[in-house]
Amino acid sequence: MIVASRPGQCVLGAAALGIATMPLWASAWHMQLVSAALVAALFALSLQVLVGATGLVSLAQAGFFGLGAYTVHLLGSPPVWITLPAAMLAAGVAALLIGPLALRTKGFFFLMTTLAFGQMLFFAFHDTPLGGGTDGLFIVRPSLGFTVSRAGRPAVFLLLNLGVLAIVYGGLCWLMSTMLGHALQGIRSNENRMAALGHNVQRLKLIAFVLAGALAGLAGHMSALTDAFVSPDLLGWHRSAEALLMILLGGIGALHGPILGAFALVAIQEAGSLLSDRPRLVEGVVFLAAVLFLRQGIAGWRLPWRTRP
Repeated sequence: MIVASRPGQCVLGAAALGIATMPLWASAWHMQLVSAALVAALFALSLQVLVGATGLVSLAQAGFFGLGAYTVHLLGSPPVWITLPAAMLAAGVAALLIGPLALRTKGFFFLMTTLAFGQMLFFAFHDTPLGGGTDGLFIVRPSLGFTVSRAGRPAVFLLLNLGVLAIVYGGLCWLMSTMLGHALQGIRSNENRMAALGHNVQRLKLIAFVLAGALAGLAGHMSALTDAFVSPDLLGWHRSAEALLMILLGGIGALHGPILGAFALVAIQEAGSLLSDRPRLVEGVVFLAAVLFLRQGIAGWRLPWRTRP
């Protein structure tokens, strides 16, 4: 998987710095919007571990995302250093239970199997006392260890989401440079060759599946922490499809692609709401244009006059 080049890393760093300074000049609404984009980027990045590295497309990712969010609700209001690992553990264990069964299939059947498991998680929380009904419910935020005023919440959660995304992205950059990361990427290139070289392909796929699930649980935790709200909609299969759209828009072959795709999607959705009373139609046109003209996503876009090395 391609990691951003040195200039690309500088651009990402500058963008992160710009976001970090938003509390000094941006409104609360803009900070909340960027916080939502950061959580979406973290969620899409979790799916990229499967799609971009191993070539597995899962529609169960939203189930792990929602499970991480509901873990915050079910635990009550302990400190965040308890709820955060608990959310990752709950989603990771669920992925560990689902993975061996789903990974017995391949291609379209793997996609449909993960969809079935994702819907099972969805209906476990949908219209049940466990999930607070179809409308969801507001929750008590976990303690951060310090007092946050109502006016200061947008800035605090913006910085928290930015920090978590930066740590996860940096960790995945390191992982993809290790022997394990190279082995995971080798599965996407040629699964049979990796098996012939002595690698346990099923075990590697399971590692990727569990890691992706745990990171999705982390994203769900940050969503619940930021919004103080959970609903069964968080587990809907359309959220997995939305994460896949972010990856396609940003670039499947690039680790930073989901981050670009998430911010692009949020921008498209907001622009569609402002420009038309049918924002979904605007989104559809933009996605169609992206598929036709940006085959490698935003991360693979080159200036028309730029020559290839």
